Amino acid sequence: MRSLFVILALLVGFSGCVKKNKVPTAQNLANPAMHQVKVEEVIQTSGYTYLRVTENGAENWIAVNRQEAAIGETYYYEEALEMKNFQSKELNRSFETIYFVQGISNQPIAPKAEMQQAMKPVKPALAKKEGISVAPADNGLSIAKLYADRNDFAGKTIRMKGQVVKINDEVMGKNWIHIQDGTNDGENFDLTITTLDKVTMDDVVTFEGTIGLKKDFGYGYFYELIMEDAKLVK
Repeated sequence: MRSLFVILALLVGFSGCVKKNKVPTAQNLANPAMHQVKVEEVIQTSGYTYLRVTENGAENWIAVNRQEAAIGETYYYEEALEMKNFQSKELNRSFETIYFVQGISNQPIAPKAEMQQAMKPVKPALAKKEGISVAPADNGLSIAKLYADRNDFAGKTIRMKGQVVKINDEVMGKNWIHIQDGTNDGENFDLTITTLDKVTMDDVVTFEGTIGLKKDFGYGYFYELIMEDAKLVK
């Protein structure tokens, strides 16, 4: 998690100032790191759920990877990253102060010492889209081949072609693109790509980038395989 704070501090300067220490003070004897908040307002976007909450009489905005949340409900969280003057382009709105949290729970959270063994990185869930059939790029390979021989391609720069099935723009200073080509290696059918280039949903695109394995960015962003710092090939 510390590494994620560093990454965000370096890469999201365009959207505001990041502060790591000034987070709301948790006041819970069973778990001093846990925050208990009540939801006053919910705003959903394609990638995030924004919540206006109250905690110990103070009102704040928090953001979490998109999930269901309801006004009047009580939620719990631990780690938070404070951002000042954060600009949400999707909402066309600026938050003077907002706290990005790793996750919220509708149940109190046990202290980390009790949870260490149970905690595992979580993969982003994405369904396989039917009807996609995209041939590999010239000098490229299929998603099935990439996953089947992943160890051979770790750290190498390759070309991948597929149809865009999901876009998360400007997360940690990059755009996160998911492509599929209709092939699969077991349950692996989707390739995540980080890039500064822009694409449109359902476009068939070719990217050239470096393959990384077992990448954990925190906040639920864990990838067995990912293409990083990719460039769109015209």
